[in-house]
Formats: sequence, C-alpha cells, structure tokens
Amino acid sequence: MRAAAISTPRLDKMPGMFFSANPKELKETDHSLLDDKTHKKRPKTFGMDVKAYLRSMIPHLESGIKPSKSKDILSVNEVMQWSQSLEKLLANQIGQDVFGNFLKSEFSEENIEFWLACEDYKKTESDLLHCKAEKIYKVFVHSDAAKQINIDFRTRESTAKKIKTPTPTCFDEAQKIIYTLMEKDSYPRFLKSNMYLNLLNELQANSLK
Repeated sequence: MRAAAISTPRLDKMPGMFFSANPKELKETDHSLLDDKTHKKRPKTFGMDVKAYLRSMIPHLESGIKPSKSKDILSVNEVMQWSQSLEKLLANQIGQDVFGNFLKSEFSEENIEFWLACEDYKKTESDLLHCKAEKIYKVFVHSDAAKQINIDFRTRESTAKKIKTPTPTCFDEAQKIIYTLMEKDSYPRFLKSNMYLNLLNELQANSLK
C-alpha cells in the first residue's frame, strides 16, 4: 500500500509582514513619496538591513543615508524615546516621518501636516507672514479646505479673524487642539502598531549583530 505524499509548504511562499502607508510633508514643492511600483512591491519587514528598511518606509530619506553602519541612522534608544511622549517623537525628523506614515494609513495625515506647517510658520519672516497664513488657512482651516482639520467652530472663526492681521502665533490655538487630538488618539495607537514595533524590533536585532 503506497503511503500518501505529504506536501511541505514552501517557505518562500509564506506571507510576510508589510508596510503600505506613505507619509507626506507639508512643503511648497510636491513630495510624492511612493510611486506605483513601490505600492505593488512591498518590502518584508524582518531580515532586512535597517537602512533598506527605512528606505522602504520613507523613500525620500535615501539621499541622506550614508554608507555607514545602520546604527548611525537611527538607534534603538532614539526609537524607544518616541514612546515617552509625542513631543519626543515629533522632535525627531525620522520620528515625524514614521508617525506621518502611520497617520497616512489612518487617513488623518492632515493633522501632522498642519502641525508641521504651524511650526514652520512660526519661523517665518514678518513680511511673508500674510502669504503663508492665507495658504495654511485655505489648506487646513477653511470650512471647504481640502485637508480640513478637526477643530470647533469658534476656533475656526477665531483663526479666520487672526490671519487678517497675522502674527507668528495666530495658529497657536488650532495647533494646540490638533496636538492634543494626536496625543490622545493617534499616538497611543501608533505605539501599539506593527509599524512602530517592527521598526523597534529591527533595530534591536541589528544592534546584536
């Protein structure tokens, strides 16, 4: 009597873990970070060099990645510090990008884009305040804004009045609301997400090599 053949699954056919989100930064130039090919061919998470892993998550960082050890790009300690507070996460450039990537996956990237726009606005020279204030208002605050942020009616109206005679602080009230929204809502989910935990695991594994 012939024994039944037992089929063994091929390891190369087993599913891996993937990233699908891509971040956007608010700049005057268009930063489309992932093209169609990137969407079609998603990289595996584990077993990759951290430099390649970061490129897959945030392709625009590639030009700034030097041919040195991975730990020179981002350390385990840095990524662990992201879990201490949203403030520490946003103080790190790569942290901003990874968190933006996460918000993109939740369809709420307008929050970090607005927050970053406000940070940039505060550094603007006085003769350019009016132009920038109008742009930020039209993109994020106006009731018909393409990337309308979730703020109350009173704050929206108050901001509209402030930009008529703009100062570096005219978006502070709205920015604080959005920061609190990210801090209490998106940030806790980010810390529990595969996006954050996989990156931390990659760096920890790399540090042992």
